[in-house]
Amino acid sequence: MKGKTVLVTGANGGLGLFVTQAFLDAGATVVGTSRKIQSSVFKSAAFAAIAADISTPEGAKGLLDQVIARFGRIDVLAHTVGAFTGGESIADTDGATFRKMSFYLLRAVIPGMRKTGNGRIVAIGSRAAMDPGPGVGAYSASKAALVSLIRTVAAENKDAGITANVILPGTIDTPANRRAIPNADVSKWVKPANIASLVVWLAGEAGIDVNGAVIPVYGKDV
Repeated sequence: MKGKTVLVTGANGGLGLFVTQAFLDAGATVVGTSRKIQSSVFKSAAFAAIAADISTPEGAKGLLDQVIARFGRIDVLAHTVGAFTGGESIADTDGATFRKMSFYLLRAVIPGMRKTGNGRIVAIGSRAAMDPGPGVGAYSASKAALVSLIRTVAAENKDAGITANVILPGTIDTPANRRAIPNADVSKWVKPANIASLVVWLAGEAGIDVNGAVIPVYGKDV
């Protein structure tokens, strides 16, 4: 990944930390973003932090403008944001919950990638996209929409050398999930480092022939 500029959303999250470090280890320049993030999160001169709220069109465009101004281009978007939200029926889910599960950054990054004639988009969805359950309607719907969006992006931009794929993990072994489900059998959960390795592979030359894929990564809980 040397010479590549990678934008990682949710870079200081439970999975984003691993994805960001994996790209740094592969030699990429990484721009990490979240609502609150600092460059000191990673001890690497190849990492830059830009705080942004990408849940609005303005916030997404503002972030893209800053990245392009500083680095000239974005070769890879690793979209890891979209934390679990559940516990309410569809009828009881408020508008703010739906709005924060937005995909404005995906829309904003495509024109620049088309101009350069290449690009890799790798999004992190969830098993809930395929296996929805009660009480997680907004979350499952957002993940299903992400699958549809990524496959559409792949179809619409294959002529420009852009690939877009989505990974659907089961429960990821993160500190937040361990706190939320203290009595779970974590041996069945997906290791974040394994997901990160797959993201980097899809973003590299070896993954050039994979486009529009929906990849289940369920760990041992199949």
